[in-house]
Amino acid sequence: MKFPKVFVIILNYNGKKVLRNCLDSLYWDDYPNKEVVVVDNASEDDSFDKMRFIFSKFNFIKNDKNLGFAAGNNVAIKWALEKMADYVLLLNNDAVLGEDALKIMIEEAEKDKEVGIFSPIIYDKKGQIWFSGGKINWLKMRAEHQNDIKKTEFITGCAMLIRKEVFKKIGLLDEKFFLYYEDADFSYRAKRVGFGLRILKDARVDHWEESRSNPQKNYYLVLSGIRFFRKNAGFWKRFYLEVYLLGRKIKNYIDLRKNPVDENKQLVRRAYRDAGFLILTK
Repeated sequence: MKFPKVFVIILNYNGKKVLRNCLDSLYWDDYPNKEVVVVDNASEDDSFDKMRFIFSKFNFIKNDKNLGFAAGNNVAIKWALEKMADYVLLLNNDAVLGEDALKIMIEEAEKDKEVGIFSPIIYDKKGQIWFSGGKINWLKMRAEHQNDIKKTEFITGCAMLIRKEVFKKIGLLDEKFFLYYEDADFSYRAKRVGFGLRILKDARVDHWEESRSNPQKNYYLVLSGIRFFRKNAGFWKRFYLEVYLLGRKIKNYIDLRKNPVDENKQLVRRAYRDAGFLILTK
């Protein structure tokens, strides 16, 4: 077997609780032609400095500020492509690479040249499937995980193997998405120019999903979701989208009148406003 050059990119932000496990899995992985790149979004804990000391053979890049998921990863993706990467694997800092997962993914990628983006089966901390396919739900305006490896409409950025030709054709991740939906958008763009998406059932990654503890999660889910659907909708879908958003905005307004201190609903309201949906925001 040939061993194409793979750059594994881990974006880190305050990953003190999880980054060590992620890097351990890459340290013990025996794929022979890989580079590991940790790109840090100005973490406020000591995770970056500690891991740089422990894993001295890995590559470490520190951004001056928190650039978000897309822009932060793009820093390392550009560097990897300059270093002649054949593949880039984006891997969350709270994810652990399974045994032989990288080797399995590369073997399949080398056999299936029509596919541009691959994903392993991803499991949560309880051992249940977290991602094995995704669907874009236009009626409810959200990206959903579904257990259908043959019909996936997007690949999650938690563990996303991308061949270099995809970047050459469509560019990098869209930096308008600070957090969430950049993976769905990248998948859509790849599909439009003819690349396939594929879930690999024999490759495994375990995901601890630290983002659940992020108090800003719902804000970015709503904001990025609106941006994704507006960007990718045709005329009639866009018309439906704006009507649907109006209904959601009115409901949010009524809910906040009943309970004005609800922090989650306040975050959703701010997301509507920042997305340019201005009705009933004053």
